[in-house]
Amino acid sequence: MRTEYTGRFAPSPTGELHFGSLVAAVASFADAKHHNGNWLLRIDDIDQPRKADGSSESIIATLKAFGFEWDGPTRWQSQRELKYLEATSLLRGRGLAYPCRCSRRQIEKTAQAGTEGMIYPGTCRRWDGAGAQQASIRMRTTSVETSVPDRIVGRISQNLEEQVGDFVIFRADGITAYQLAVVVDDFLDNITHVVRGADLELSTPRQVYLQRRLGYPTPHYAHIPLVRDHKGEKISKRDGAYPVDPARPLPALHAAWGFLRQRPLTGPIADVDDFWDSAAKTWCINTLRGAAADCADVNDS
Repeated sequence: MRTEYTGRFAPSPTGELHFGSLVAAVASFADAKHHNGNWLLRIDDIDQPRKADGSSESIIATLKAFGFEWDGPTRWQSQRELKYLEATSLLRGRGLAYPCRCSRRQIEKTAQAGTEGMIYPGTCRRWDGAGAQQASIRMRTTSVETSVPDRIVGRISQNLEEQVGDFVIFRADGITAYQLAVVVDDFLDNITHVVRGADLELSTPRQVYLQRRLGYPTPHYAHIPLVRDHKGEKISKRDGAYPVDPARPLPALHAAWGFLRQRPLTGPIADVDDFWDSAAKTWCINTLRGAAADCADVNDS
């Protein structure tokens, strides 16, 4: 069993780094440094059609300007396609995944709304894929509840068959789906702790389900509150809203720290190095639980 701490930040290169992404990066990095752990940077660029020109380079430069330092080279999803195909083939070979020719429109005609989107009705569960030029690959789910503890929200549980249905792990356009790619990535990178936004909370049971079917260990999860705009909607890189200024990192870092309900940092904070030296000592993820925080144990999981 892995005992050392390895965290990661995995932005998608669909636009400039905005304040919501900065908050997630701050939480992830501070948690790793607080535990004297490793912290990796991975660019989730497997979905090339959604990639914005220059976005990867911009995100990396902005993170450096904000004082983030990652261990080892930057990881790139686009360099791991063979690994994703191997995992897909393994799941199909075990009868745990199957080809699907259903379009989204066809599914919507017969499916019911679920926890996150439409619940796939299992139309192609017995189809062998014969005669199809393009088909997605779906993961076969069961009615057993998939549950995992979360360091912030407590516990995340779903009955995948009833609430989600068989989900896509490989798209009909030849691109590995996020759910499988992130599971393989975290395994290859030996990730032990995932600190990320609450928008991915509902994806977690699917990822844990895949981990268990592939024989991978499950990391510790923590889903932080989302930054929302004046309409209450999650801000997105694709909207081009709330970008952070690499030339003025400290005000944004302090704002992110406050959003994460952390105690004000003590001592003179003249630059980003001072900020992170103090943040690593002060960080307390328990304050995000909404209850009285006990931050005495620096080695909390």
